[in-house]
Parts: sequence; structure tokens; C-alpha cells
Amino acid sequence: MAKKTKINWQPEAVKKDYEAARNYLRLLFNDKDARRIVERLRKAPTIQFEAKDILRASQTHLLDGDDDKVHETLKDIKKGKAISPVLLIRGQGGKGVNLIIADGHHRICASWHWDDKAPVSCSLVELPAKDRD
Repeated sequence: MAKKTKINWQPEAVKKDYEAARNYLRLLFNDKDARRIVERLRKAPTIQFEAKDILRASQTHLLDGDDDKVHETLKDIKKGKAISPVLLIRGQGGKGVNLIIADGHHRICASWHWDDKAPVSCSLVELPAKDRD
């Protein structure tokens, strides 16, 4: 079996991903807090975790490899195109709060289908203090 190529991650997320994250977070937080979280995501360093761990921590289901967005991302990975990092908000295990995938669920799933142990680039921030208490 041929060795799969390493996933080529961009150094930071693209503008549309931050906009998508804000739209999603507005369903979970008020507008001001969603905007504040996205600003923190923009400033956060890019780090890496394995796709399988991100899915477990978020308690999110794995999308099928034939899902349209997953399939397109897999094609981009195979071509060596740079993939935008995912945007995450840290959970609080002691309080039963899961990791939040603010943007990039399909990219995480594509990474898992490519190689479940391959590192996924992401920006990760804490919940605002008032939401952690």
C-alpha cells in the first residue's frame, strides 16, 4: 500500500472560516460573545491535534467519506492543496462541556478518512470566563 502524503495545512484560517464560525457561534452565544470568541480565534496560534481526538472531545459524529464537502477536501488533500485550519473552543471535561467545533467539521472528518492519526491544524481558545463558571 502506498504511503499517503502529509496534509498541507495553511498557517491560519481564511476569512470565510471566521465568518462561518461567528454565524455558528451566534446560535450558542449572544452576538457580542460570538464576536469576541472569533476575535480570540483570529489571534490564537495554530496548533495540532489528531482528528480522532478532536472528534472524541467534541462528541461529534464522523461524516462519511462520500459527503460532498468531505469528498472535496479529500481531493484537495490528495492534490497537495493547502487546507484551512479548523477553529475550536476548548471544552470543560469536569463540567461536561464538550469541545466546540466552530468551523471545520468536514475538514476534520476528511483528515480522519485520510489518516486518523494525522495532525489537524487548528486554532483553540477558551470559553469566555463568564461562560466557564
